[in-house]
Amino acid sequence: QVRLVESGGGLVQAGGSLRLSCTASGDIFRVNIMRWYRQLPGKQREMVAGMTESGTTRYSDSVKGRFTISRNNAKNTAYLQMDALKPEDTAVYFCNADLTRRVGTYYNTTDYWGQGTQVTVSS
Repeated sequence: QVRLVESGGGLVQAGGSLRLSCTASGDIFRVNIMRWYRQLPGKQREMVAGMTESGTTRYSDSVKGRFTISRNNAKNTAYLQMDALKPEDTAVYFCNADLTRRVGTYYNTTDYWGQGTQVTVSS
């Protein structure tokens, strides 16, 4: 089985910083892409940042220049450093990972999701 566990959410004042972590554990052959999504109240889930195993990153326009995604591939962990937080960043943040597992003689690649962590930014 595979699990993604997020941590690091909480309450912060506008202009402050938080760092989220996401660790993938279980029977994993390779972690390909790790992404952070967020879901604002009443809105659809949106991708915030993503990072490939080789280090290529992608950000949504709304967080570019304020958020930084990074990875520790040896620990199957992704981080999201969030600076200059705004009240509109308040959301539940989810970790998503594109993982490859070895199943017998085959390799199976699937998306996995964490349970989410609440980030609240007060004005």
